Amino acid sequence: MEKKIEHILEGRAKSIGEETILQSLPHKDFRFASPFIVVHHLPAQTYPAGSPPERLHPHPHRGFAPVTFLFQGEGYHKDSLGNSGVLKAGEVQWMFAGSGLLHSEGPTKDFLQKGGTYELVQLWINVPAKHKMGEPFYQQSTHERMPAITTEAGTDLRLASGEYNGLNGPITSFTPVTSIFGTLQAGKNISFEAPEGNWTLLYVLDGAVMVNQQPVEKYHLVVFSKTGTDITVTATADTKLLYLSALPIDEPVAAKGNFVMNTAEEIAQAEKDFEEGKFGVLDY
Repeated sequence: MEKKIEHILEGRAKSIGEETILQSLPHKDFRFASPFIVVHHLPAQTYPAGSPPERLHPHPHRGFAPVTFLFQGEGYHKDSLGNSGVLKAGEVQWMFAGSGLLHSEGPTKDFLQKGGTYELVQLWINVPAKHKMGEPFYQQSTHERMPAITTEAGTDLRLASGEYNGLNGPITSFTPVTSIFGTLQAGKNISFEAPEGNWTLLYVLDGAVMVNQQPVEKYHLVVFSKTGTDITVTATADTKLLYLSALPIDEPVAAKGNFVMNTAEEIAQAEKDFEEGKFGVLDY
């Protein structure tokens, strides 16, 4: 049975420190679909060679997993626990913030020196209450390690996490999420099968598609009904997209700033811990 579209949400410009992103979740018409709390898209930005440093300065996280899909460019990250690394185009980084840390990220110095185009989507993935104060950790996958969900010419869609049609993504999580991302050339189509009861989302970064016979333009997030299973996507222009599906986490959600907890009291404690320096120190 075809999945009904419940919402088509346009990403709205939102300033987050030094950057302006498009936020399609949470939205004034639909708050979130736990475990999917936030969908942020940094649209394609072209930097001339020799561009100055640009980054999100140190900021705290607790209680969820920030996940980055880098579509173009090269990015770095660093945190107050001493972790650091580089993410290349077509790769995914799944960071579990757990009990808390400070984090900084942005285009690499080498990328800015050479110049080029930079684009990413970052998700906030909720985790069950019992894991929220766990020890932070990172996972990252190259494009090649992620299995292609089809070999048809004109499509490059990779499974980053979860199980899909007998394939398994290399990223694992406390929250089982099926995440597929990549490109469809104009005229190509793909059929997704999402389990009954799941929250299922489709974000269009660029191009345009028909989703179950309904047009969807770039910068829009499709939220599907939990009933039904079948989704058909046809590209009417060269398109970049991100597909997500997961069982709901049926727990209270308290989200404020860069914290995702279960209660207002836990948010207040996170803010107090941050003010008291318990998230560590990160100079840049």
